[in-house]
Amino acid sequence: MQPGIHLIGALASLPSNLTGVGILPGLPSKAASGAAAAPFSDLLTDAAGQVNQLEGQAHAAVAGLMTGSGMDVHQAMIATQKASMAFELALAVRNKAVQAYQQVIGMQF
Repeated sequence: MQPGIHLIGALASLPSNLTGVGILPGLPSKAASGAAAAPFSDLLTDAAGQVNQLEGQAHAAVAGLMTGSGMDVHQAMIATQKASMAFELALAVRNKAVQAYQQVIGMQF
């Protein structure tokens, strides 16, 4: 099984699973969060910012590779794959959110 598939399943428990391994260091752990949890909109905004940051790092790595400023091919490929996987995950979350919204709109009360 690919490691990227586990990311989609871990979205429900995002703060507890990813802060311990350092993937998303900006998210508070359950012990440090106290009484109030972060709003869902803040989590989405932070995730979009991190996807944008990974894209910027990938762009800088490829530009460094093309200009010959000491960037390894391996580092550039890893950076582009990280950015690609982050974008695909964000796109899957967006598609699920749109699908849920359409289902709610289609409900008859």
